[in-house]
Amino acid sequence: MKVAIICEFSGIVRDAFIAAGHEAVSFDITDSEVPGPHVTGDVMDLPRSYWEQFDLAICHPPCTHLAVSGARWFKDKLPEQAAALEFVQYLMDLPVERIALENPISIISSRIRKPDQIIQPWQYGHGETKATCLWLKNLPLLQPTDIVEGREARIHKMPPGPNRGRERSRTYTGIAEAMVSQWAG
Repeated sequence: MKVAIICEFSGIVRDAFIAAGHEAVSFDITDSEVPGPHVTGDVMDLPRSYWEQFDLAICHPPCTHLAVSGARWFKDKLPEQAAALEFVQYLMDLPVERIALENPISIISSRIRKPDQIIQPWQYGHGETKATCLWLKNLPLLQPTDIVEGREARIHKMPPGPNRGRERSRTYTGIAEAMVSQWAG
């Protein structure tokens, strides 16, 4: 398969697909942390026809203005929220046969549509909690692969700092591997 991983700087999902023999490229406004096929820039600047070459797009739009964990600031960032929702809709409407969009519990559910499923890292081999919503197009629900004990809210408890957002946005490797085996197997 040819896979686009949109809004991914870590290379975690991209490299999981590559390791399984697929052609994958990540896209982000920042450079990739690890070497690999990566396009730096705003994906909305690419022609719509560019996306037709991909069989699957996995999208991780920034949650800064969308996640309900920041609801107390919503009234102060209405323009940013509108732009974030426009970006989400842009990703959902890409001319790609199969699309997965992930985000935490967010206003996407009330402004665009409810997610198809909510997953947790502990269902994929990581003893942590981080409710992650999936909006799917022509893809099956992601089935748990390794339910483990432990329900630590490590991501939620992360202290403020310059890299907090980047660290919180990383996809767990177990979830990335499940995406590969179940959506491209």
